[in-house]
Amino acid sequence: MTTEQFIVPGVSCQHCVSAVTREVSALSGVKQVQVDLDTKLVTVEHGAEVASEAIVAAIQEAGYEEVSLVK
Repeated sequence: MTTEQFIVPGVSCQHCVSAVTREVSALSGVKQVQVDLDTKLVTVEHGAEVASEAIVAAIQEAGYEEVSLVK
């Protein structure tokens, strides 16, 4: 398993949490998604078959254009 974090400045409410969680969870190989409204961090636990770019695309699909991978 791999854990990655993404900064998503646009998340600000429970609806945002639900939208991001729904889109990212739909990716095959994603095991867990956590969204922290205070830090604006999205933490994703996933298998090696899931590319970071796919997670970014899923977050963008949820309506959040500004997404940064925390390195």
